[in-house]
Amino acid sequence: VQLQASGGGLVQAGGSLRLSCAASGITSRTTVGWFRQAPGKEREFVAALWRGNTGTYYSDSVKGRFTISRDNARSTIYLQMNSLTPEDTAVYYCAADSRLIMSSMRMWSDYDYWGQGTQVTVSS
Repeated sequence: VQLQASGGGLVQAGGSLRLSCAASGITSRTTVGWFRQAPGKEREFVAALWRGNTGTYYSDSVKGRFTISRDNARSTIYLQMNSLTPEDTAVYYCAADSRLIMSSMRMWSDYDYWGQGTQVTVSS
């Protein structure tokens, strides 16, 4: 499995960005997720799309503003981010795993495959 994240950048508060994660080697049974890490902070869960497209899950801090989706034809996972705030500033990582159990979905350490990260900076 290989993942490559892109789409980060600098945006003003209230703006939007769409992150992309080009994936190879994943199947419909792969759970995909987005995590982020701000300077001096631990990597945190942002969103996940459960295998088989059976459900989407979000952290409380992004629920209602971010949307995770997947285009199987393009083997790409997206994270649409709206109403961005400076607190969303972080490096964003896409991740994938085919063996996750539901209780591990928000645990970054339980994902086997990672993209390289893309920087998102939101100015006030």
